[in-house]
Amino acid sequence: MSEEREILTIAQVADFLQISEITTYKLVQKGKIPGFKIGRHWRVKKEELREHIKNLQHGENL
Repeated sequence: MSEEREILTIAQVADFLQISEITTYKLVQKGKIPGFKIGRHWRVKKEELREHIKNLQHGENL
C-alpha cells in the first residue's frame, strides 16, 4: 500500500508541477497556487492543488 502525503512542501509542489522551486514559491506567495504558512514555511494541500489544476483546465483564471 503506497502512502500519499496530503500536505506538500514547495519542493514537492515544484516537482509535481514540473516547474522550479523559485517559480512555485512566487506563485504560492502571490496566491496563484493555494497554500498556507506554518511558521516561515509554505505548505500546499494536495487536494486543493489538484482542484486548482482542474479549474485551470476548465479555463477558470484564478
